[in-house]
This record gives sequence, C-alpha cells and structure tokens, in this order.
Amino acid sequence: MKVIVEIPDKDASFAIKVLNSLAFVKGTELFSSDSHQLWENLKNAAGEVKLHKKGKIKLKTAQQLLREL
Repeated sequence: MKVIVEIPDKDASFAIKVLNSLAFVKGTELFSSDSHQLWENLKNAAGEVKLHKKGKIKLKTAQQLLREL
C-alpha cells in the first residue's frame, strides 16, 4: 500500500528519517506539490480512459482538442 503524507518543507528531512527508521516502511520518496498534482491528473486521466473503454463516457477526439486551442 502507498500512503501520501503532506508535510511542511521545513520538517520533511526529519519525517523521512523517522519513516526510514521504521522496519515496515519499504521506501520513501519526496514529491513537490507540482509533481503530486501532475500524478493526480494522470490518475484521473487514466480513470477517464477506463470509463471511455467501458462505454460510460465519451471523450473528445484529438481534432476537437486541437480546434479548442
């Protein structure tokens, strides 16, 4: 299982040390707020693709997206 914990920048290094000292923690990674937001957007997009494949929603075509630009 993966858990995301939001910690202030000033406390991040201490929190990483504490987490790494726990035997059951397999690894830790630092993400900036921008990286986290990008990851969330990608997960949402993948979810929309799955719904589209199941026929539950209709997505725009590439041409429709280009016309919007």
